[in-house]
Amino acid sequence: MDVMRTHRTRSSRRLAKQALELSVAAPLVIAHRVSRMAAAGTRPSARDRNEFALMGTEKILALYQSWGAMWWQACMSQVALAQSISMAAMSAMSGARTGPRLSAATRTAAAKVLSAGLSPFHKKAVANAKRLSRRKASRVTLRGDSR
Repeated sequence: MDVMRTHRTRSSRRLAKQALELSVAAPLVIAHRVSRMAAAGTRPSARDRNEFALMGTEKILALYQSWGAMWWQACMSQVALAQSISMAAMSAMSGARTGPRLSAATRTAAAKVLSAGLSPFHKKAVANAKRLSRRKASRVTLRGDSR
């Protein structure tokens, strides 16, 4: 059945992968940082203060990167959509059917814009999850060896 079969573009698969990885990495980073804040109490160490400052600056930077990436991808998508529309118009004049192709191009463009916007947050959250989990694992190992 062709109706039941879904066609997933590379951009929609990438968007789904980014969203899944972000949904796993973000809670890990949040849990680590909240527990670190609770452990630091009212007198955080210099290392804790640096980590807490990094939390704010990296979010602002990711937001600006996201805006820029979405804007650029939207511009590129508009050019691609304009080309698709002109090709569809030319095909329609010759009697060819073009509806699904134009619809697929629109879905692909939307997935690319969303993926571009999610990318900076995804990269930072996954990198933080890896970095913070390594640090936690090394502390556990060091504590275990010293006893």
